[in-house]
Amino acid sequence: MLRLSKKTDYGLLALRYLAAEAPAGVASARAIAERYDIPVELLAKVLQQLARLGYVAAQKGAHGGYHLTRPASAISLAEIVQAIDGPLAITACGRDEEQCEQFGTCTVRDPLVRVTERILSVLQTMTLAEMVPGEGAMPMVWRGAAR
Repeated sequence: MLRLSKKTDYGLLALRYLAAEAPAGVASARAIAERYDIPVELLAKVLQQLARLGYVAAQKGAHGGYHLTRPASAISLAEIVQAIDGPLAITACGRDEEQCEQFGTCTVRDPLVRVTERILSVLQTMTLAEMVPGEGAMPMVWRGAAR
C-alpha cells in the first residue's frame, strides 16, 4: 500500500492550517496539534524541520508561532512530502542506494519507477492552496519574501 508517513500527514495538516485557518496566518504547534488532536511533540519536530528547510518561519512573542514563508500556491505537495520523508519511492529498490536480490532479473522495477514518476508528477503540480476548501475563495495568508 502506498502511504505517506505520519510525519508527512502532520506536516500537511499544519501547513494547510497555516494557509487557511490560522488567525493572521500564525499559529503555535500546540494550537495546530489541539485542532487536529495530534501529538504536539511530534508536530513541533515536523515544524522545526520545515522551518530549517525554509517552508515556515517561527515568530516570537505574545502572538508568536509559525507562519508560511511563501504563498500556499507556491508550495507543491511534492516539496512537502520530500522535505519530510525524503525522495519518493514505492518500492525499496526505487531508491538509488537500495538493491534487492532480484535486481538483475527483475521485470517490474522499471514499470514501477514510471509509476513513481507519475505520482511525483501529480504531487509536483498540486499545491498546498489546492488543499484548502473553496480554493481561490479563501485568502491564502503568508508572511515573508518568496524564495
